[in-house]
Amino acid sequence: MSVPKELGYTAEHEWVSVRDGVATVGITAFAAESLGDIVYVEAPAVGTAVTAGQTCGEVESTKSVSDIYSPVDGEVVEVNADLEGEPESVNSDPYGAWLFRVRLSGEPGELLSAQEYTKLTEGED
Repeated sequence: MSVPKELGYTAEHEWVSVRDGVATVGITAFAAESLGDIVYVEAPAVGTAVTAGQTCGEVESTKSVSDIYSPVDGEVVEVNADLEGEPESVNSDPYGAWLFRVRLSGEPGELLSAQEYTKLTEGED
């Protein structure tokens, strides 16, 4: 399973890419595969304040509904509108089909490295 080295990860299976004070957030390939066919994504609305470790949306699949946890503190500045019509793109391209972007209100918290995330998921199914 692909775990890009340039991203940060959470134990809740979100990935994060930070550039110029804005964090792009998505769910990992491990999460997408575990969920099965994704049929709906509810991301936080633009302007919403999010807090690291707190729920801010959900992903619905044919198997279950799972919470999305914000990996960072800040304000949502963009939501991936493409997911409204094509939520399944998270399954086919989990690292390309980002969920939302957050303008950071400080430094990103402690994120797992690709190596740490891989180790975390090795024992999970």
